[in-house]
Amino acid sequence: MTTVVDPYAAAAPSRRLLVGLSPLAKLAGPVPAMLVLVFTRDIATPLVFVGLAYLLLLVGAPLTRKVGLLLGLALPAGALVVGLGLSLWVDPTRVDGTPALLAIGAWTLHLGAVEIGLATGVRVAAIFALGLIAGLTTTGAELVRASVQQLRVPYRIGYTALAAFRFVPRFAYELEVIRQAHRVRGAHGGRGPFAAIARWWGYVVPLLAGAIRHAERVALAMDSRAFGAHPTRTERTVVPWRRRDTVFVAVCWAASAAILVALFPWTP
Repeated sequence: MTTVVDPYAAAAPSRRLLVGLSPLAKLAGPVPAMLVLVFTRDIATPLVFVGLAYLLLLVGAPLTRKVGLLLGLALPAGALVVGLGLSLWVDPTRVDGTPALLAIGAWTLHLGAVEIGLATGVRVAAIFALGLIAGLTTTGAELVRASVQQLRVPYRIGYTALAAFRFVPRFAYELEVIRQAHRVRGAHGGRGPFAAIARWWGYVVPLLAGAIRHAERVALAMDSRAFGAHPTRTERTVVPWRRRDTVFVAVCWAASAAILVALFPWTP
């Protein structure tokens, strides 16, 4: 039987480099490079940023099997598929001076089209990999707390958004509990499409009932704590901005500037 993991259980503490940084620092560091990569057209610049992102993730992020599959298989395969797919849409008049790789009737795939497509695929992969620096080491609660405390985002907006986002793992948790309860009772067994439809239909009513109960509990909890009654609130968990956060952002910006100056991807 599959083990049900409570989505609100406290995670084990980690001493990895990125985990100990402020969520805002992990966003502020890579964001300038991500914005600049949108306007690059070469393949070398995004490749260097992919390598830099991988280095940070391997050194500073908690490594799990899912993270390994994402970095080692899913991201490279996605970049390759996107690159090859976009190469089919390149205007042939722009690359007709490059060698032909494949010809089917009147249609010809040129080397230049593949290069342009792969450059775009690697650029997308670089932006995604830089986004994983914060995405794999930061929870939604940490980001909301840091935004409210450091960026002065109104807590009414931050914690309301957090409550909405936390419905998703709660639904997944309750769905797994319902599925295991049905298995124990032998409900809707069998194989085939009709049995699958019957099983999923049996999940709908208890899942909706659980969602309504959870929404009522959240509303009562927020009301009992006078949510929105005052302009500010005290914080149980403080997310400070430390000196290491400033150093991390400065190093990321300096490295990004050095890479862009050295490669200068806007040279015609």
